Amino acid sequence: MAPTIRPFHPADVPGLYRLCLITGEAGRDATGLYRDPDLLGHLYAGPYPVADPTLTFVVADDEGVGGYVVATADSLGFARWLDEQWWPVLRAQHPRRPDPGDGSQDHVLVDRLHDWPTDPLPQYADFPAHLHIDLAPRLQGQGWGRRLIGTLADALRARGVPGVHLGVSERNAGAIAFYTRLGFETFATHEWGRTLTLGLGTSG
Repeated sequence: MAPTIRPFHPADVPGLYRLCLITGEAGRDATGLYRDPDLLGHLYAGPYPVADPTLTFVVADDEGVGGYVVATADSLGFARWLDEQWWPVLRAQHPRRPDPGDGSQDHVLVDRLHDWPTDPLPQYADFPAHLHIDLAPRLQGQGWGRRLIGTLADALRARGVPGVHLGVSERNAGAIAFYTRLGFETFATHEWGRTLTLGLGTSG
């Protein structure tokens, strides 16, 4: 089967989690960093199609899910939904833990899910949507990332959403260059990287 973009199906969840992990270290394979291979997916992939499956799209081929974009149209509302619906079970299953000193990073993600912010951020006013996108190495450099974001942007425009943002690590120079080519601009810089924004050409 040639690669094709299609809407999310519940059977895609394992593929989303797997892809989130193998691209989870600034675009590189993060498998060696986590004892629990699902933690990254719990934070950055899994909740989106549960909260709003119509804003998740995948690239599928003979090997399964080779790429995806997940998103929410309302970042503030999504953060509150996470706090009420998504985090309670995960917080119970993953109590805070100390750094075991073996190089694994599970404790970092566990702290993050316990401390996830629910307050509005400055970019929410003009860029209320946000996204996460990942592509397997076999599909990179072929235009699938551009097509995924274009598909999502069309879905957001249809809802009258004026703009979208995302976070990217400063170490991921390739991703920053990719987003810049698509018209994203730097909204803010942080210790961990930068927030990028893209207007969608609609006033709502």
